[in-house]
Amino acid sequence: MTVSLEQLRRCHFAVDLGAARTRVYVKGTGLVVDQPSTAAVNTRTGGLIAVGEFAEKMTGRTPDYIKVVRPVAGGTVVDIEMAQRMLRHLLGDKMRRMLRRKPRLRAAACAPHDADPLAQRATIETLVGLGARRVELVDTLIAAAVGCGLPVERPEATMIMVCGAAATQVAVLSLGSIVTADRMPVGGEAVDHAIVQHLRHEHGLILPTRSVRPLQLALSGNGLTPHGPASTEIHGRDVATGLARSVRVDTAAVRGAIQTPLTAVLDGIGRVLRDCPPDLVADLADRGIMMVGGSALLPGFDQMLRQATRMPVHIAERPDICAAQGLGAMLEGRIEPLVLDPLAA
Repeated sequence: MTVSLEQLRRCHFAVDLGAARTRVYVKGTGLVVDQPSTAAVNTRTGGLIAVGEFAEKMTGRTPDYIKVVRPVAGGTVVDIEMAQRMLRHLLGDKMRRMLRRKPRLRAAACAPHDADPLAQRATIETLVGLGARRVELVDTLIAAAVGCGLPVERPEATMIMVCGAAATQVAVLSLGSIVTADRMPVGGEAVDHAIVQHLRHEHGLILPTRSVRPLQLALSGNGLTPHGPASTEIHGRDVATGLARSVRVDTAAVRGAIQTPLTAVLDGIGRVLRDCPPDLVADLADRGIMMVGGSALLPGFDQMLRQATRMPVHIAERPDICAAQGLGAMLEGRIEPLVLDPLAA
């Protein structure tokens, strides 16, 4: 059965389960959860020690019997039970009691473009375990486009790129539907891995888990272009001795390492444009690409796309929460009935 906009308006809350962060929108209340998709578990007792920001801070700093896990990978729930436990703690007792009082509790959730039936079922079972009697799935691309205010209901092309932690999704939309789309298994985590490997091979340095993002921020200025700061000092552990060591890193070399995974994103954009009708491509020459998702804030990423595609590239005002905001707009009935291209539930 294909979900309708009317069915979405009957939903009481919406969840955007991402590989990096989980967001929950409650109808009539707004965004109530925006936390990392992380949980810390005591492996001896099975007890949940922490979730969200606190669990994220524990990464790489725990004794052997405490394990920090991520129940969502690549936009897909890989551990249903742990995802349910994480969501219960993130929502809190007060919010859960409020939702339980709703008759026939309904939920909506984002699902990646072209998600397979098993991935869809895992998302549905996760929310059913929270008490939802019915779960509607909406394509992340549509939700993000609505959330950042793109006029997707018009008979003209709009192009959106959802830059996630584990994957990047690109689509051309028209008349509320996806015309062409592609999903690349390259995201912010691939960029992190490229930086870590570069520093290990070139400088013999192992970075602490939480040092990659500060390193990316150090590349700001013009980011991926050659005009950023010449070098930056990085602290880590020496591969050979295991001792703490600091090195001064040439940021131009790091920018070169980052370019490699981002090339896959450019290839995906090219495939989408080649499959798109010429009339819509002509619209995109003026309208350009809208970037959403947490990895859209990677310094200089937009400028690199602008140079490669020769099209305007824009970053949404709050790119990290656009998908959750789009689901919220559907729940609250703030969009035209034409705007909808959900997944089959």
